[in-house]
Amino acid sequence: MDARFLAIPDLVDTPPVAVVIDVMRAYTVAAWAFAQGAEKIVLAESLDDALALKARHPDWVALKDGPPAPGFDAVNSPAMLRSVDLGGRTVVQKTTAGTVGALAVKDAPLVLCAGFVVAEATARLLRERGSDRVTFVVTGEDGRADEDLACAQYIARRVTEADTDAAEFLRRGAESRAAAELKEGVRQGSHPDDVALCLELDRFPFAMVATWEDSLMVLRPHPIP
Repeated sequence: MDARFLAIPDLVDTPPVAVVIDVMRAYTVAAWAFAQGAEKIVLAESLDDALALKARHPDWVALKDGPPAPGFDAVNSPAMLRSVDLGGRTVVQKTTAGTVGALAVKDAPLVLCAGFVVAEATARLLRERGSDRVTFVVTGEDGRADEDLACAQYIARRVTEADTDAAEFLRRGAESRAAAELKEGVRQGSHPDDVALCLELDRFPFAMVATWEDSLMVLRPHPIP
C-alpha cells in the first residue's frame, strides 16, 4: 500500500482514500458517541454552523472543544461522554482539528475517521476495499501531533502486516504533547481519564465512514465482523 501522511494544509488534491486521524480527542469521542448509541455524527464547519444545526434540530446533541458553552450540550471529552445515553440521537461535532481534516477531504470517494480505539477495524476495512493508495490526514498541531502520526503509521502498517506490535506507537501517543497537556489540565473541557481512553487500542469493533449527505459531512459507524 502506498501511504502518504499529510497535514491539512498540505492537501493539494483529492485523494482516492483518506483516513483522517485525531486521537486526542475528536475521533475517540466520535467512537464513544456511537458506542453510546448515536445514530450519526454531523461534522460542522464552524461553531456558528453547529449552533445553527442545533437550533433547527433541538433534539440533536451539539459538542465542541474547550469548556462548556451556551447552546452546546457536551464537550469533546470521551470520559465525559461515556456515561451519556445517546440512543438514536444525532450528534453535531465541531473541533479544532479533527472535523476540519474530514471536511478538507470531503470529496474523496472514501473517507474514514480514526484513532487508536478503532485502529484494527479501520485497517481491516482498508484491506477489504483493496486500497492501494491511502492518504492519512494528520490533523493535530498542523500535522506535527505525534499521537496522530503514530496512529496513522500504525494503521498503515496493520493493513499489510497484521501482526504489527502496537506498543511503540502507543508509547509515542502517551508521550505526546497533547497527552501532557490533557494530563496537566492545560486543555479545558477535559477529564483525567481522557488520555487513557484515547490510547485504548481497538476498543470498538467498527470503522467510521464519513460521507456527504444533504450538504452535510456525516459520520457513521461501519461494523467489522
